[in-house]
Amino acid sequence: MSLPALALVPGEPAGIGPELCIRLVQQPRPDCRLLAFADPDNLAQAADALGLPFRPLPADCLPERPGDLAVHAIALARPARPGQTDPANAAAVIAALRTGAAACLEGRLDGIVTGPVHKAVINQGGIAYTGTTELLAEQAGTDVVMMLANDIVRVALVTTHLPLRAVADAVTGPALARCLEITWQALRRDFGLAAPRIAVLGLNPHAGEDGHLGREELDVMIPVLAALRARGMDLIGPLPADTAFLPQKLRGFDAVVAMYHDQGLPVLKYSGFEQAVNITLGLPYPRVAVDHGTALDLAGRGLADPSSLFAATALCAQLAAARRA
Repeated sequence: MSLPALALVPGEPAGIGPELCIRLVQQPRPDCRLLAFADPDNLAQAADALGLPFRPLPADCLPERPGDLAVHAIALARPARPGQTDPANAAAVIAALRTGAAACLEGRLDGIVTGPVHKAVINQGGIAYTGTTELLAEQAGTDVVMMLANDIVRVALVTTHLPLRAVADAVTGPALARCLEITWQALRRDFGLAAPRIAVLGLNPHAGEDGHLGREELDVMIPVLAALRARGMDLIGPLPADTAFLPQKLRGFDAVVAMYHDQGLPVLKYSGFEQAVNITLGLPYPRVAVDHGTALDLAGRGLADPSSLFAATALCAQLAAARRA
């Protein structure tokens, strides 16, 4: 069987994404073929700043030496300057994401790896954009779940980027059920877990303490968990979030479902930020992203750590191979 073919999208052209991609292709990849959706001049600029080789190849060519990378050219409106965002280039950033994802939807590529994107500058460029996860879900017409993972823990989120005041209203029975169903299916299909065991965190401190610290666990969560358990899902909870991540407990779970962003992700990032990746569950193809921002202050200086992009690419290749098999 041939190697999975992955789209590689650097993200914000003035950030560290282009140089991370250059570092990625300095070694041969035994697990996948890469096709970058980017401006080749932007990648060449990053290579020059790093003092590393780079040779753009046609889309159907295989790399022969360090720095070789097949590129589907997406031209920037203006040359990018490291550390200085330009709203004029927002359309090219979105086009790279959409074109790479379209190749996956059409079956020409097997998955997509995405670098960090600057949300504010895309909106300044006149494009309504809340995040790549939402963009890809809309393009594919599917419900999705955001999961972040490292070698220690996988954390899926019922709600993502919401003000804390809005979280309790957003943790509804349907929202919780949707998150658990998508997570359970992805763990089985993509991660090869025949009977995944999922820890479900409560919304309130001490998981509501039998209703004394909030009734969401009693009124919303417990009925949903009971219904899904009756369908064969192994769900543990609702659990108090302050003790659910103890190492001896984590060893018994394949994933943790958190109710909101800052309930689960600080623990994950503390346990291994450099190797953490962002996975979009529920798409028709694997999508894995770096778990860090554009780091404009580091762009062009050769100081950015490529570990998250390396991990994202390796995991995307693994997930793509599993789906093909």
